[in-house]
Amino acid sequence: MPGFKTPFNGYSVKFSPFYENRIAVATAQNFGIIGNGRVHVLDLSLNPGVPMTELAACDTADGVYDVAWSESHDSLLVAAIADGSVKLYDVALPPTSNPIRSFHEHTREVHSTDYNPVRRDSFLSSSWDDTIKLWTLDRPTSVRTFKEHVYCVYSAVWNPRHGDVFASASGDCTVRIWDVREPGSTMIIPGHESEILACDWNKYDDGIIATGSVDKSIKVWDVRNSRVPITVLNGHGYAVRRIKFSPHGRNSMVSCSYDMTVCSWDLMMENALVSRYGHHTEFAVGIDMSVLVEGLLASTGWDTMVYVWHHGTNPRAP
Repeated sequence: MPGFKTPFNGYSVKFSPFYENRIAVATAQNFGIIGNGRVHVLDLSLNPGVPMTELAACDTADGVYDVAWSESHDSLLVAAIADGSVKLYDVALPPTSNPIRSFHEHTREVHSTDYNPVRRDSFLSSSWDDTIKLWTLDRPTSVRTFKEHVYCVYSAVWNPRHGDVFASASGDCTVRIWDVREPGSTMIIPGHESEILACDWNKYDDGIIATGSVDKSIKVWDVRNSRVPITVLNGHGYAVRRIKFSPHGRNSMVSCSYDMTVCSWDLMMENALVSRYGHHTEFAVGIDMSVLVEGLLASTGWDTMVYVWHHGTNPRAP
């Protein structure tokens, strides 16, 4: 389907877990350095050649770096904001009624947010203030702050099967595994020699995690024996910005990079790089895979474009 052009630079895109034809997009003005932001909710047409339409748009005074859909309410989403806040939106309400809540405890930019897919009542935020915070909608303040990283925490992602376990990726070159029932992290993986910008759990094996780094590589780890990675994926020319394991196949993964490409990987193949998509003309920084439609991908980037396409087809095709 045709791409959608946003007024600001794209930072993150997420498929709704409730509607197969809906995505949320986080954007920031002036490449997120200074200026406003906007959260877009787009409806996709399942008919070839029909463009995406904007269902809702909510403006912010600062850039939006990430979004995450609620796992329990089909119209709720949370957004990570450059002013250090996490904002809750109800896209069923008019823009003037949003955000319906704002949580402001981080002291620097909030870079990621992730909703718990198991408990479905809690979410994480990670920040450039080196911390991760745990939130629930029934509390005005965070439940807990996790502070062990010594540099920006770029990503914090829940384990897909264990509602108390999550992983965090940091500019201190480590990934940490956490259990909210424990006083500190339960594992430290010195994953790369450069900043780690992204991590994600395998949806079919809760002991497998992947990391993406400024060193251009993706490494896949088994947390049950994390001394060395299971595999190292090389193919990007610049830093790997986001990675996402497939919700439909244990060996499939996608990634996006500052080299402006989106790559698709099959971990069972000797040459794991299956496809390289070069449809963005600036940094590709947002990628997601639909839970409801197998093979449906979405990406966004600093070229202000949002694309949705089926694996193996041309993202720019009308």
